[in-house]
Amino acid sequence: MTASRSPVVPVAVLLLLACGAPWTHGRRSDVRIITDENWKELLEGEWMIEFYAPWCPACQNLQPEWESFAEWGEDLEVNVAKVDVTEQPGLSGRFIITALPTIYHCKDGEFRRYQGPRTKKDFINFVSEKEWKSIEPVSSWFGPGSVLMSSMSALFQLSMWIRTCHNYFIEDLGLPVWGSYTVFALATLLSGLLLGLFMIFVADCLFPSKRRRPQQYPSKKLLPESSQPLKKVEEEQEADEEDVSEEEAGSKEGTNKDFPRNTIRQRSVGPSLATDQS
Repeated sequence: MTASRSPVVPVAVLLLLACGAPWTHGRRSDVRIITDENWKELLEGEWMIEFYAPWCPACQNLQPEWESFAEWGEDLEVNVAKVDVTEQPGLSGRFIITALPTIYHCKDGEFRRYQGPRTKKDFINFVSEKEWKSIEPVSSWFGPGSVLMSSMSALFQLSMWIRTCHNYFIEDLGLPVWGSYTVFALATLLSGLLLGLFMIFVADCLFPSKRRRPQQYPSKKLLPESSQPLKKVEEEQEADEEDVSEEEAGSKEGTNKDFPRNTIRQRSVGPSLATDQS
């Protein structure tokens, strides 16, 4: 009769394998994950940040070097991080990522773009020898914390939200493509109308329109002092008119006096001419 095997040995082997699995397959990654929620941690201390996408071949080739460099982070007193642009579109717009992979160096809120060789040794020398000092930092206007880049981040997040809604309409609700476009067109028109009405309301509240009132002329009874210059002007005009009328009357009298004299001369001259002719 054969003795039955004790189940203690297999259980012990399994426990040993389970305990040793994390050490045999690899250690925990030292690369920190940056998202839209914790990106402001980059503004303090020294950082090296990689922007990547899982489908990017160049990013996949860089991962082993980046992980090895992260192991030196504690010795170099630098934080090594990475950002998945497919999961964090807001950060992609905030840092204006136009190529993958993109690496930034940050020191106390000043960001500089790393454009050197992408090997572990070069990363270590870049930090230890402070080669980043020779690179011009990003302008404050285009810094990730500026108003401009915050607006750009919001636009990128909005575009990702629109894309998610489009996929939901097509895949989950079964709408055709033109139906999804129609929904977005109507939503755009409605939002534009509401925004326009809101802006008009705000403008009326801040700058109310002023109605024109009829101009009120000063009355003689209420403003006697102000009417005195007007009286003087009227009296002067009347005096001028009287002078002009007197001059005209005098000129008329002069013409009337000259008229009979001329007639007398003509009469006196007439017979003389007749005698001479005879």
